[in-house]
Formats: sequence, C-alpha cells, structure tokens
Amino acid sequence: MKFPKKLNLANIPTPVQKKIFNGTGFFIKRDDFTGVELSGNKVRKLEYLLYKAKRQKAAYVFTCGGEQSNHSRATAVAAASLGIKTKLFLWGNDKRNAEGNLFLDKMVNAEFEFLNKQQYFHVNEIMQAEKEKYERKGKKVFIIPEGGTSPLGIWGYINFVKELQSQINKSKIKGILVAAGSGGTAAGLLIGTELYDFNVKIYAVNVLYSSKKIFQKIQYIANKCNENYDLKLKPDYNKLQILDGYSTEGYKHITEKKLKLIKNFAVQTGILLDPAYTGKAFYAFNDIFLKNKNKTGVLFVHTGGIFGAFAKRTKYLNLN
Repeated sequence: MKFPKKLNLANIPTPVQKKIFNGTGFFIKRDDFTGVELSGNKVRKLEYLLYKAKRQKAAYVFTCGGEQSNHSRATAVAAASLGIKTKLFLWGNDKRNAEGNLFLDKMVNAEFEFLNKQQYFHVNEIMQAEKEKYERKGKKVFIIPEGGTSPLGIWGYINFVKELQSQINKSKIKGILVAAGSGGTAAGLLIGTELYDFNVKIYAVNVLYSSKKIFQKIQYIANKCNENYDLKLKPDYNKLQILDGYSTEGYKHITEKKLKLIKNFAVQTGILLDPAYTGKAFYAFNDIFLKNKNKTGVLFVHTGGIFGAFAKRTKYLNLN
C-alpha cells in the first residue's frame, strides 16, 4: 500500500492527557500542541497538501474560510515558512485593528479577498477563476479547499489514528469526539480506524453545516480517499454519529452559557478552548458524557483554535 508523502511541519506526536472536570476524569488528545503559529488540527492536513504544492512549484496557495479561520491562518504561516505566497478568500470583513487569526494572517503578508455570506457559497468557483487569472500572468497557483478537507488532506487524521494507538490502551477507548467544520478530521478518523483496525465510534459536533450536510461531506471525502488511494476498505458509517444542536447560535457566535463552561474549564484544567470549534465540541462532550458521568471511554480531541479566542476576548472576560 503506497501512502502519500508529506512535509514535517507539525510537532507530533501530540500528548494524550488525563484531566478531571467537575469531578469526572477523561482523556484529551492535545492537537492544540502541533505548533505555535501553526497550532491545531489543520497542520496535519497541510503537511500533505503543501508537499504537493511544493512539488508542483506553486508560487501561490489559495484557500478559504471565515475571517477568524484557523485553517487559513495555519496555511498562511506554513506557506510563508516554505517561501510560498498565500491569498485568502475570507467570509467576513477586513479590520484595520485585526485580532486573532486575522492579525497573524497579516503578519505573514497574506493577500486577501473578503466575501459576504452569499459570495462565500461560491468560494470554490471564485478561487478557480482567480487561479486562472494568476496563471495567465505566469504565477502557478495551488488551491487548498476549506479546512484542508480533501482526499489527500485527510491523511493527516488517518495517521493520527496510528499515532493514537501507540499512546493508549485501545480497550479503554470506545469513542473519539471532535468538532466538525468542513468534516475532514472526522473523515480521516473514519478511514484511519478502518485502516488500523481500531473499533471505536466517531462523534462529530457540527459547528457550521447542518447534521445532514456534514454527514454527507464526511462520507463523500472518506469514500473519495478510499477510492483514490485504492485502500479497499469498507467504511462503516454507522460508527459516525453527528452530535447536532450545539452550534444553533451560528458558526461565528457563541452563547454565554457555553462561554461560562469554557471559562470554568480553563480555571480547572488550564486549557483554553476557542468559541467556534473546540468550545462548542466540549460543551457537547460535557453535556452528553461528563455531566452524566457516562463512563464510555470517549476521548476528546482538542483541535486547536486558541487565536480565535482573542477576537472574542471581551466576551470571555465580561461574563456575568
């Protein structure tokens, strides 16, 4: 079996830690430790995607996300480290006093095109049209889809499973819980658990798309990876459960109830969760498993997002 090649950008393996929250113990995999500027789950995917961009001698990488996109920031920083320029197509508005991820995007001189919500629905077509313009001028462009979610990108989380197996007693872990934005992390986990014979349930907390849409996205990308790399697997999609209803306030917003949980978690564990992804995923994890002292052996994956917290620092600090 021939696996795709990659760069070494992430600080891996990341640790698995035992933590206690409100009296209940659980395991957390710290993928927020993959780097500093490169922190979070996106870097694992970028190791594969940017290897291909470099092989193709790309002068530019295009990618997309919200204005506080962790993936866009990680792409811009990683590309800069390789001498590749980045253009980001962001759903939101430019800010003179940029904060969080947008601040870091600007620090590495990323170029921008800001889109409204309606335009962002067509971001792939917009990036493709812009790529054609650049290439007519002799500038080769490599497009990375939202979240790095592609049959190649999800290899970052296929190999995550192999890494995890070397760190834990498999018999003690019955499930893995992650936030799901574009679905690539969950798709990689599904393929990885099949490839490495790890019989666990995958819980995905949808923070952006509807439960139906994110399930379809995860299924599609996992199937394409299986097909493209001739893995000859039979993914069991009964192992995938979407935990819906934990981002009803919208991707860019978070309720005070969730912020209070994030603050309490930081006080008890010293771990900071972000408002778009990990905060909502942990709220679901706590609600379904920890709060009820449900001893199911579900591992929580901290997929990063710390810089997104800075953009909402006043909300974090001004809790009633």
